[in-house]
Formats: sequence, C-alpha cells, structure tokens
Amino acid sequence: MALKTGMSKNRLLKSARRAVLTPHLAALLPAIMLISFWLGGEEALLGAAIALPTLIALIGLTTRRAARRDRRDSVSGLPGRGSLIRHLDTCMDPANEDLEQQVCLILAIDDFDTLEAQYGREASERIERSCADRLKAAMREEDVLVQIAPGTFGLAINKTRRVDLETMIQLSARLQEAISEPVALEGTKLLFTASVGFALPNRVDDQTGEALLGAAESALNEAHKSGPNSIRAFSRGMRPRPALPSEIALEISNALENGEIRPWFQPQISTDTGELTGFEALARWHHPTKGMIAPGAFLPTIERGGLSERLGEVILFHALTAIREWDRAGLSVPNVAVNFSPAELQNPKLHEKIKWELDRFDIAPNRLTVEVLEDVVAQSEDDVTCRNVAALSQMGCTIDLDDFGTGHASIGNIRRFKVNRIKIDRSFVTHVDTDRDQQNMVAAIQSMAERLGLETLGEGVESEGEHSMLAQLGCGHVQGYSIAKPMPFEKTTQWIAAHAESLQQTEVFPRQIG
Repeated sequence: MALKTGMSKNRLLKSARRAVLTPHLAALLPAIMLISFWLGGEEALLGAAIALPTLIALIGLTTRRAARRDRRDSVSGLPGRGSLIRHLDTCMDPANEDLEQQVCLILAIDDFDTLEAQYGREASERIERSCADRLKAAMREEDVLVQIAPGTFGLAINKTRRVDLETMIQLSARLQEAISEPVALEGTKLLFTASVGFALPNRVDDQTGEALLGAAESALNEAHKSGPNSIRAFSRGMRPRPALPSEIALEISNALENGEIRPWFQPQISTDTGELTGFEALARWHHPTKGMIAPGAFLPTIERGGLSERLGEVILFHALTAIREWDRAGLSVPNVAVNFSPAELQNPKLHEKIKWELDRFDIAPNRLTVEVLEDVVAQSEDDVTCRNVAALSQMGCTIDLDDFGTGHASIGNIRRFKVNRIKIDRSFVTHVDTDRDQQNMVAAIQSMAERLGLETLGEGVESEGEHSMLAQLGCGHVQGYSIAKPMPFEKTTQWIAAHAESLQQTEVFPRQIG
C-alpha cells in the first residue's frame, strides 16, 4: 500500500521534528528515529516520521485520561473498586476498635446489560447517575460509596453501634427503595430493580478489604440466583460450585449447532452522504429459556473452550446468506464485516475456507470485510496470521483494524497486514462532541490514517453530536446506536428500505426500527 502523504521524505522528517520538539519529549526524537532506521532501514525511518506526531499526541492524551479514570468513574464520578478496598483495609486494621461495625454492601441494577442493549449507552448512563445520586442521598456522610462496575455500586457502611442481620436487611431494602423511582427517558418512565449482597467482617475468615468485598460479591451472586430485587447476606457456607468450564462450553457448542447463536447486523454509513456502506455481523445468543444472553457472557468462554473457529464458521455462513438474500431482494448492501479471532487467523487454511465459501455463495470477495483486532496486529509474530490476512487482501477482501487505539500496532505492522480501514474504538468516540481531549485523540488518529491512505470508521456512535463531530474531524464512516442497534436479519430489510427512503425525502438518518 503506497504512502499517500503528498510530501517528500525530507519535508516529512522536518515536519515530524517540529511536531515533537517540546521540552519533555524532544529528547525522544533522535533515539526513536535511530532505532527505527536500525531495525527497518529507510522505510521504517519514514514510518516513524509519519507516526511520531500522532504517537506523542496519543501518549499524552491517553495518560491524562487514564489518570482521570483511575480516580473516578467516568459516568457517575464515584471512586472505584480500589478505593473501597483501601478504605476497608484501614477500617479492618486490628488496632481499629470499630472492626465489628464495618459492613460491605454491593448493590447491582438487575439485568443492567439488557437495559443497556435495549435502550443504549446514553440511557444506561442516565440510570447509573440517577442511582449514584439517590444512594448518596440515602447514606450518611461517614459512609463510603464507590462504583465497582457498570450498574454495580459498592458501599462501606460505618455503624456507630453493633448491627445484626435484620438491621442490615432493613437498610438494604431502604437502599433498594431509594433507587426504585422511575427514571424519565425520552418521554417515558423506565422502572428497574436492584439486588443486594452484603458481608460483615465477623463472618469473613481473612480480615482484609479484598476478602470482605469478595464475600459481599458472593452474597450478591446468591441474590441474583433468587431473582430480581433480592437481598442476601454472606455466610461461610456460601461456596456454591460454579458451572465447570467444560459444562458451559458444551452448552455453547450445542447452541451453535442448534442455531441459537447467530449474527445480528449493525449498519455502517458514510458521513459524507449518509448512504449505507455495509453491516457488521455481531454474534448474539438467544437462549431458549434465558432469553438474550449478553456477548460478554459467552464470547470469552468460546475463546477459552476452543470454539472460536466453529463460531466463525457459523457467523460467516449466515453473513454470506444475508448478502445473497439482500441481493435477491434487490437491496444495495455493499459489504458485511465479520470479526475473525486470533485462533481462526492461526489456521493455515482459513483463507482457503473463506474463498471456498465465497465461491459457494457466488459472492465477490470485495463484499466481505475481514476485521482483525489491533492487539492481533500489534502482538502477532505469527507468519500464518500474516499470510492469511495478506491472502484475503490479495483476494479482494477489505481489511479492517478493529478497536484501534486500544493496542500498540506499529506502522510497519499496519502495512504488513494490508489494512484498508481503521475502526476508531468507542472509548475515543464517547462524548467526542463535548470532550476536547477526545477530539484531539480522534484528530490525531485521523491524521495518521490520512497520511497512510487509510479510511476510518468511528465505533459506538450514540448521539447526533458525536456523529457530527466525527464527520467534522474527517472520519469517513460511523456505526452505533445513533444509526441503529444491531438487529436480526429479519429486520434489516425494513431498515434498509426506510433508510433509503429517508435519504431521498428528508436526508435524516433513521433511528432503529422495532
């Protein structure tokens, strides 16, 4: 892939030197340029010149963002898990006379993943902020409130007197009641519940903050098993046997064979014209008794259980089937993007299998986009992986670098893997319309992409403001809830037709249908 810089090498090098000569970073330039030349010669030196200004910007911005997030949750503004553990450790010190009065309590919004999937990130963040505010109002000044995970809050209850289980159950119920008021959302009121697990120090053998928090988490797990809006206290006998990995893997394997796991399709559109440029095929599991299961609950098990290749086969088959059906219906869908795992990419026959499937469906290779995680590109020294991607690129498939900005892919690796498009990770897209650091981050990535002749796509776009800002920054494509949520194949036909009609009549992008 040719470098489309529009500048001579000398001008590039001078430009890079001017860009990085800041008091605390100037000393890095000679070393980086020398190492680049030593490792890869003139081409690597040129790559360093192109990438260095972007690298400096990313390092600075990422460092500031990481430091900020380490202190506070980005949504609720609350301290994190580590803060709670440190507080509990202090209170549980043997010299502390109030040992028995320290209680750890965890409150988790029931089915929070489902709420986020159904209503979107903006709605879920509003729920989290509302819960944080209501919990603060229900607590005393000496109590401690943190956010452990999305939709999950941790509390350290400092009591001035000894407490029993009944008192803590009553307190838990009051906290549940405090957050039970509906949250206004787009003209409607959304009701939700929360489950609570708590632990007292005198019921925990290891007198550390980590152990007390872990005990409260075990109690919360038991509460979840009892259904929504439940409360459980930790007891030493609360050591239920978790499902063995082999049992879970078997259930997932059966789900793949039974057609329970299939792709849902999320549209990708052009920021210039608003036209549909493709869909991404995303794995979804509709369990016959449990309903929709969040991808995060089964994808890690698929990777650990050696089922990645089977999942890839299922998703690719249904993605190509979808293209064939859209073509038969006379609908214009340029391509479908499919994620390929590291395990799949290490199969020497992968590119042959994909070619065979494309031929079987009589679909041109340029209708398939191969998504490869940035971490795979950054860490791969596997010639098999590189050969697979190179063969797919030569065949005519588009190569997308997924979750860009979360890994450390070098310019050399990006070129070696024949990348055509960078997918800017949603962590950089969130609030890009209002956060100056986010704008600078995206601008730096966009600048590097343009210098390398790569297209860009912003992931996780959930507001018109984010959409508009990405367009202003030069991002060519967007994908996210602002356009449409992932949808089953059966709903795509309706969405495509509505989208095309909307462009012709109002030039307003349609929201999700159904």
